[in-house]
Amino acid sequence: MTDTTSDVRDTHLAAAEGAVLRADDLIAGYLPGVNILNGADLYCQPGELVGIIGPNGAGKSTLLKALFGLVKIHSGKVVLRGEEITNERADSLVSKGLGFVPQSNNVFPSLTIGENLQMGCYQAPKKFSERFDFVSSVFPALRDRRNQRAGSLSGGERQMVAMGRALMMDPSVLLLDEPSAGLSPAMQDEVFVQTRAINKAGVSVIMVEQNAARCLQICDRGYVLDQGRNAYTATGQELANDPKVIELYLGTLAKKA
Repeated sequence: MTDTTSDVRDTHLAAAEGAVLRADDLIAGYLPGVNILNGADLYCQPGELVGIIGPNGAGKSTLLKALFGLVKIHSGKVVLRGEEITNERADSLVSKGLGFVPQSNNVFPSLTIGENLQMGCYQAPKKFSERFDFVSSVFPALRDRRNQRAGSLSGGERQMVAMGRALMMDPSVLLLDEPSAGLSPAMQDEVFVQTRAINKAGVSVIMVEQNAARCLQICDRGYVLDQGRNAYTATGQELANDPKVIELYLGTLAKKA
């Protein structure tokens, strides 16, 4: 059902054909000679929702940042829709269809909701009306409150604005870094519902999540990252029910669900 670490790469290479986004054997870190990722692999097929879980310090957020050009990749490659994008600038990646929502400081608090969304499509301002209609269909509250300053919103509402802004450039893949972190249980549930709605609207999603059990409930496939590489990968349901994954990872992580 799951793969051992030594088998994951062979499975990855075979299954990643046709992926909208794939990363092969990534070695990356914030400082020269100090690697956080130690051969991580990942792929996301069109229309998939992929979850990444694992213990603190496993390299989950570093993996997303490496995909988005925010952490230097020393070895390996990232391919988006058949084009290699390894270590490209974040603004270039946005224009090519890759969106990213960081865990914190993800809105402009002094700007209104509408202005935050305008910032999301600053590279293509003529798209604003069309994309605002789409984002409002996913997050109806944003249309009704577009003139409210983002700084006055709750944490969950800010997360909604941040996700909406990342959708303004019509990404083919959306990267979410711990979208439920710091939120109340009710708002966590809302974020997971919204994430699934984005995915059902046609956007492939890769999410890093500290609420491991809930993440595995909604994702099509999951990765368990440990010490900067893939320890297990399977469908979300398979990982959630795997005794070894439960014992090693979900025993502590599931308590946050």
